[in-house]
Amino acid sequence: EAQLVESGGGLVQPGGSLRLSCLASGFTFDEYAMSWVRQAPGKGLEWVSAIRWNAGRTYYSDAMKGRFTISRDNAKNTLYLQMNSLNAEDTAKYYCVKDRGSASTGWVVYDYDAWGQGTQVTVSS
Repeated sequence: EAQLVESGGGLVQPGGSLRLSCLASGFTFDEYAMSWVRQAPGKGLEWVSAIRWNAGRTYYSDAMKGRFTISRDNAKNTLYLQMNSLNAEDTAKYYCVKDRGSASTGWVVYDYDAWGQGTQVTVSS
């Protein structure tokens, strides 16, 4: 049973920053790629960022590139998302997700088999 628990969301003013964390358990964390996805109320899921199992490369949606930074600490089984220069368009529930990609099957395949409960990010003045 893979479990992912996000934290770090909250209310922030435009231009502010937040750092999201995701604590993973129930699987070998350092063998799998991870991603962040988000969903605004009434809208579909939007992929945010991905990172290889060994953090060798990272990937970002064009809307996030330059503002967001994904990272991981495999020793702590933790995934992070540093978010800077936030704006109202970033308001959404952010989910930590386990990618099926691994050192054996592929770096990142953008197909997920475990989800966290999500953490809400609200950007408002």
